[in-house]
Amino acid sequence: MTAGCSSLIDLYRKLREAWSAETSGKWRPDNPAAGQCSVTALVVQDELGGEILKTDFGGAWHFYNRIDGRRIDLTMSQFDSPIGYDDLPSNRHEALRDTSVRQYELLCERIRKAD
Repeated sequence: MTAGCSSLIDLYRKLREAWSAETSGKWRPDNPAAGQCSVTALVVQDELGGEILKTDFGGAWHFYNRIDGRRIDLTMSQFDSPIGYDDLPSNRHEALRDTSVRQYELLCERIRKAD
């Protein structure tokens, strides 16, 4: 699939509405993207294809996507400082290990209902 601008913006809006403490224990009303990176990377890949990448940020893995050669990080707003992206290859298994099946299924369900 091609990640067109309108589809990325639409997906981002849906994700912002769908993120909650139920999709990440680090979620906060003032920082809704906090802790949502792995579950979001999985959903972005489901919706738009591409690859899952990771970067070590502060001793923890930060997950995001590459679609059509472009880095797509819909949770970068959770950080106060810029990210030095390593763009290391990752996969669904690694990203799912950083979240839970329940959180992933809940976020998927919320995105589907937002359509």
